[in-house]
Amino acid sequence: MASDAITVTAGNAGPNPFSLSVWIQAIRIRTLVVMPPACVVGAACAAADGYFSLFRLILAFIGTAAIQSGTNIINDYYDLQSGVDPREAANPDPFGPSLVVQRGLLTPDQLWWGGIVAFSIGAIFGLILVYLCGWPILVIGVASIAAAYFYTARPLALGYHALGDITGFIFMGPAIVMGAYYVMAMRMTWGAVLTSFAVGFLGAGILLANNVRDIETDPQRGKNTLATYLGRERAVGEVAAFDVGAYMSIGFGVIAGIITPLALIVLVTLPRAYDEIAILNRERDWGRLNLALKRSAQLHLEFCLLLIAAFAIRAFLHHGH
Repeated sequence: MASDAITVTAGNAGPNPFSLSVWIQAIRIRTLVVMPPACVVGAACAAADGYFSLFRLILAFIGTAAIQSGTNIINDYYDLQSGVDPREAANPDPFGPSLVVQRGLLTPDQLWWGGIVAFSIGAIFGLILVYLCGWPILVIGVASIAAAYFYTARPLALGYHALGDITGFIFMGPAIVMGAYYVMAMRMTWGAVLTSFAVGFLGAGILLANNVRDIETDPQRGKNTLATYLGRERAVGEVAAFDVGAYMSIGFGVIAGIITPLALIVLVTLPRAYDEIAILNRERDWGRLNLALKRSAQLHLEFCLLLIAAFAIRAFLHHGH
């Protein structure tokens, strides 16, 4: 990969690819509250149906965390190449780029190779699961890594061409949740499908909140999200629709008798969803809109944790004896 000339923050000791703390920054560890919990949701859903393997869960969890780490790194690399994320370190975004290159901690080449290593680790754990569980996991794994890489990498650059929302929904929800369910049960159920939709809606909702926040600056940097085409008001409506979709997916599953009624505990997160939408409707300042992004991430995490608890209780009550 060709290195770009990067302005290094004054006083920095220079690139250090062997520093653990640097790579913790590069993988944006705070964002790992998104995909790994979704993996546990899928496993817990399977446990509620009587299927569980701690060994396979560990493999899936580490593989998922590695793939998300690689996604974050590669997205930062290609955003940097495209000039999409030149934000100064003085105005940091806790869910945005790691800025490790901008701060002189890594070179662009080191960042790219770090992403490839992370994807490779995810692939190794995934291949073990392919050996144990069969070809469906191979399909999910290959598709997930390809979507992660080409989310910002050209020629596809899915996130730059209004395809980020649907990509996020698929690969932050169904691919992870249904994949985790399958490695536990070696089969699929409609309850798992609806659960994966709920998680996918909220995972994509984080991307949507981010796009609403950056709706004015993204086009200036050559990034055209669905939010930029819809306009602010309709984009906020899309965020609300995705939130509603998450609750409706669980509600429909409960009514249909394919998801445990205990899952309705997710309704306690409704105030968090309301707060997220209220901030997006009310605020225009970038810093204040960042609070809506935090609310979206909190909503996703709390929703997942409550689903995990509901499925775990159901598993204990029906299969613990």
